[in-house]
Amino acid sequence: MEGEHHSQKRVLVTGGSGLVGRAIQHVINEEGGGKDGEEWIFLSSKDADLMNKEETQAVFQKHKPTHVIHLAAMVGGLFKNMRVNLDFWRNNIYINDNVLQAAHEVDAVKVVSCLSTCIFPDKTTYPIDETMIHNGPPHASNFGYSYAKRMIDVHNRAYFEQYGRSYTSVIPTNVFGPHDNFNIEDGHVLPGLIHKAYRAQKEGKPLVVWGSGTPRRQFIYSLDLARLVLWVVRDYNEVEPIILSVGEEEEVSIKEAAEAVVRALDFKEEVVYDTDKSDGQFKKTASNAKLMRYLPNFAFTPFEKALKETCDWFVANYDNARK
Repeated sequence: MEGEHHSQKRVLVTGGSGLVGRAIQHVINEEGGGKDGEEWIFLSSKDADLMNKEETQAVFQKHKPTHVIHLAAMVGGLFKNMRVNLDFWRNNIYINDNVLQAAHEVDAVKVVSCLSTCIFPDKTTYPIDETMIHNGPPHASNFGYSYAKRMIDVHNRAYFEQYGRSYTSVIPTNVFGPHDNFNIEDGHVLPGLIHKAYRAQKEGKPLVVWGSGTPRRQFIYSLDLARLVLWVVRDYNEVEPIILSVGEEEEVSIKEAAEAVVRALDFKEEVVYDTDKSDGQFKKTASNAKLMRYLPNFAFTPFEKALKETCDWFVANYDNARK
């Protein structure tokens, strides 16, 4: 029976209805990204409260996955993080511990957890690579979330050392795409800009960008990330994390991102920068050299094209988008 169980890949995705989960669904269902012998199960918060140990165990016992993509987290943008660091720390620690332990208990052979570049040390040299995660404290603004995510790497190494488990993690840079959270107060920078510009356009008002516009970010399209996560699940065999990102040369300033949103939405009003608002970290430039050693020919979607597709999706799905 045991051998039979593992001949079929049963892949459970936590956070399956979020930005990255939806992108994986799209790649599997619309792009033929699934493979024979793979069964895909996408969980949302309706299926189980992953902060609750019993509910997490129950849903894992029900589906008995052989592979897990762990995307579920309590998330929010800079301004939300600054208000509730304790909640971010506790809730994410619960979620991660419950998911990894439940996966272990059903004998899942592989878990791929999604981290974030905010886990990197605040004081650091650039570009940042995978070996530098634990070299110093993360940025103070969202330390609760950052440390909780960082601990997944510790967790993975301990599962490997104690049980030989192939549990690993990926570190994407700033992800964006269809099905994002476009909330202006609590969302991330790009979807927030898209929603603000859309609203300002309708009201004939200027687009107000929070901060000076000078911080720089690497943005990765959710569909590109989804294709890379599928590769990690199938072919990446290290416990050590891997950064999934466009190259350093693709970094754009918030100002350049705002200008790209203006073009994508054909925004006609003025753009102003509210410099009373915090900028967050100036940059968190990550190296994708490790990824490029594995996949030298991977073709990322050009930023402007990906942004246009995202803006078009938002406009077409405005009533149902998370905001």
